[in-house]
Amino acid sequence: MVGSGHPKLAQLLLVLLALGLGGWGAWRSFAPQPSNAREQLVAQATQIANLQQQVANLRRSDQISRQANTDLQGTLAERDEEVAGLRADVAFYERLVGPTGQRRGLAAQELKLEPQADPQLWHFVATLTQTLNRGEINAGSLRLALEVTDGQQMRRLDWNVLRQQANAPGIEYSFKYFQQVSGDIVLPRGVKPVRVIARLQPQDGELVENSFSWSSVVPSAAPAVASRLPDKG
Repeated sequence: MVGSGHPKLAQLLLVLLALGLGGWGAWRSFAPQPSNAREQLVAQATQIANLQQQVANLRRSDQISRQANTDLQGTLAERDEEVAGLRADVAFYERLVGPTGQRRGLAAQELKLEPQADPQLWHFVATLTQTLNRGEINAGSLRLALEVTDGQQMRRLDWNVLRQQANAPGIEYSFKYFQQVSGDIVLPRGVKPVRVIARLQPQDGELVENSFSWSSVVPSAAPAVASRLPDKG
């Protein structure tokens, strides 16, 4: 019969499929596999973990090295500044007391002012020198005065005003060649300093005055005008 070939074909296909599945199962069952596959997997996982830890350690070591290098560069920069400062000091001392140094009388060689947290309060450091009478003690007191303007006229503020004290004592000094003395002054509100006068009064001798422009004794970023009083309503 014409249609009798279809059941046979279906049976043949089923047999071939069964043989294919059987062969695939047999291959899975009898294919060669390492006897220690689990141990190998554990060893590989351990090796990966070790490599990851080594990478983390190297990264941390690199960070530490970079930070150490940055710190070293900062330290070297600080040492360079210290060396430059010491060289400047040596040059100053050589000019002051060296055999070729020019002999000078008592003077305020240098004056520096630094603003404090209170905008009216300023700290000063004065470098006093004398080489005219070498080996002799020079003693006395230092007072400062300020020439200021309020925008209309110039006026002079004496030591008592700057110290906010009547009959304020000066800053005492006593040295052979040089000395740094320091103190604080208070600027009245609403004034603009123009010039600073250092007034040295020796115990035995005449008054000595040295003047400095305000811009030469204060940091460049320091305010030039003291805080003004609030407007009255």
